[in-house]
Amino acid sequence: MKKLKVGIAGYGVVGKRRRIFIDKNPCLSTVAVSDLNFGGDGILADGTFYFNNYQKIFEKDIDILFVSLPNYLASDATMSGLRHGLHIFCEKPPGRNVQDIRDVIEVEKKNSMLKLKYGFNHRYHASVAEAKKIIQSGQYGEIINIRGVYGKSSIIPFETGWRSERRYAGGGILLDQGIHMLDMIRLFAGDFGEIKSFVSNDYWQHDVEDNVYAIMRNKNGCVAMIHSTATQWQHKFRLEITLQEALIELTGILSGSKSYGDEKLKIVPRNSGSNIGSFYEITNSYLEDNSWRDEINEFADIILQDKPVENGNSSDALKVMEMVNQIYFADNIWQETFNIQL
Repeated sequence: MKKLKVGIAGYGVVGKRRRIFIDKNPCLSTVAVSDLNFGGDGILADGTFYFNNYQKIFEKDIDILFVSLPNYLASDATMSGLRHGLHIFCEKPPGRNVQDIRDVIEVEKKNSMLKLKYGFNHRYHASVAEAKKIIQSGQYGEIINIRGVYGKSSIIPFETGWRSERRYAGGGILLDQGIHMLDMIRLFAGDFGEIKSFVSNDYWQHDVEDNVYAIMRNKNGCVAMIHSTATQWQHKFRLEITLQEALIELTGILSGSKSYGDEKLKIVPRNSGSNIGSFYEITNSYLEDNSWRDEINEFADIILQDKPVENGNSSDALKVMEMVNQIYFADNIWQETFNIQL
């Protein structure tokens, strides 16, 4: 079986974690990595080439580029990889703004034989996949509304401070973390055209947001409300999907930090014979996170079997970035302060 050779642009926490599961796949092999923190160029103890500039990876014989770079470099690296004839896996967000992903799509169109996938990793969590299956089955009817909270206790500037600076990051907590929740809402309920919001950076005083409150409505009348926050002193993930005949609650998410609690899915069927609510619920707990493994294995299979990218393709990336932009734009004060364009 042919082994696909992989380069990783951005060898920080995420890039190193990706490599674990890349090298566990029998069809993939990491041959080169890059990171600004490398003092120069050389060869690691395991024989992997390393560089302090991702452009040097293109000098090696590789088939796939994994992009785990800061937001301001992500789209340029993705386009460079496509132009070098490489399949691309890029972490979220796809860039700083909508134009970044539009530029990528133009290059993708000229290289249509290549595969481009974005790392919307939460889709591969067992609780999220099970919720999608239940919703699509139709056994509990249509979605009435969705409510979500996703929060952590700060915007981490890291050593370079890029995450807290708009010119590098493009946005704050919504773009960094809330984008996962927006992607899941799209996964469950489709696109939302009507959006209202309040966006704030009052607490941390960065020029990116630390709190976003948004309410959205789609063409079917489904309403979704989210709070994306960097002032959640105890980290939280909670997503409630109200269907006509049941409530689905997703709480906790298995993560590297272990700070969001146990991952659970609860189903509360509607009790049509009671005016005080349901007395019955079913709870599933998930003890192992295989999302990173499954996501990478799927990408390898897509390339080897020449399948279309159905999860996290460039259309998904564009639509969720448009949602992010619409949320920013819907707050008049925020839009005027940062001259946000639709």
